[in-house]
Amino acid sequence: MGGEIVRREPAAPEKAATLDPEEALKATRTRALVRHARAFDAIVTAQNEGGKWSPEQATKLNRARDAFEEVRPYGWRDAEAAYKKDTDLAHEAGSGRVNRAIRALQLETEIHNNPAILADRFIERWQSLDRTSQRQYQAGDIMESKATRRQMGEMLDGLHRDPQLESLLANRKRELGIAFDSGRRLGDEIAFHAGIDLGRGRGIGI
Repeated sequence: MGGEIVRREPAAPEKAATLDPEEALKATRTRALVRHARAFDAIVTAQNEGGKWSPEQATKLNRARDAFEEVRPYGWRDAEAAYKKDTDLAHEAGSGRVNRAIRALQLETEIHNNPAILADRFIERWQSLDRTSQRQYQAGDIMESKATRRQMGEMLDGLHRDPQLESLLANRKRELGIAFDSGRRLGDEIAFHAGIDLGRGRGIGI
């Protein structure tokens, strides 16, 4: 008898569906973003409900931060900066709806890579709040105007804690309503010209 015929199974084709390395990294980053957003949102929710987060929640957040950092350096910091500006964003991203969070994250990344963008945004927001406050005051909405000016005061309080931003704004005083320089520190100078009482963010004489 002839030798046995050995039937060989056809070799499995290499996975055609193997993700492109860039796409694989993108998917990994998205998973890290969702995991971190969920952990961050859990702590914020606990705070908003009047409680304190648990050690387990803190551990989850720290681990999520580490995982995010591995696939996107500085990613969790940029994400948390975005979440603090838009309080709904973390919950949204944690539930898997990540498009807005990704855009916000990219913007925060641009800001820390190019601090001049932060100065642009500060000026844009300051001018917008100033116009809003004036409209509210002229319309007789005194309480609303005070609330707006409190936001302006909070911006200036934050400016005192950010010497880099203060330096970037030093040559853009006219855009912040400063007509002449009295030698004060920039935040105090802006407050003086705008009639803002620093520390309380309340308009003088309103």
